[in-house]
Amino acid sequence: MKNSNETQDFELIRRYIVVGSRRFSNYWWAAVLFLGASGFLLTGISSYLNFDILPIIQSKNILFFPQGLVMCFYGIIGLVFSFYLVLTIFWSVGSGFNEFNKKDGIVRIFRWGFPGKNRRIDLCYPLTDIEAIRVELKEGLNPRRTIYIRLKGKRDIPLTRIGQPLTLEEIEKQAAELAKFLQVSLEY
Repeated sequence: MKNSNETQDFELIRRYIVVGSRRFSNYWWAAVLFLGASGFLLTGISSYLNFDILPIIQSKNILFFPQGLVMCFYGIIGLVFSFYLVLTIFWSVGSGFNEFNKKDGIVRIFRWGFPGKNRRIDLCYPLTDIEAIRVELKEGLNPRRTIYIRLKGKRDIPLTRIGQPLTLEEIEKQAAELAKFLQVSLEY
């Protein structure tokens, strides 16, 4: 059971966590890319050495030039991409939170970026600058369902995660709850 301080804080502060790059799909694609690229690279090296490094790779019918060389190239490129994905997962790029704080009168949008001087993306705006909550729904082959906050001066800042879109019900519920909490209009 929540005590009165926790209930008051929930009524005054809302925090939504954003997952970022630590999604299942990124783990999956990093593993698939690594295994596929390793297979290509080992096949190319096996064709150069004229014997099979792994028993499951049959490279006797593959000439090193040009097929083996191209397979080595594809393997190296695939390993670079899988390493890139592993690093984005390790650095947790894109993760963070959206905090709406009525107690202090601010909205804070925080995200982790790539290492460097701009790794921390921390935006703070007064709640009085929020004009509306806007929902963008784009259906089709690549659906996009995004919640934005509209600030004075018609600047829109996205709040939802990139990648796997939320369901229509989830996006509408979250946007309506946020608009009610902030006491601003909801636009579609």
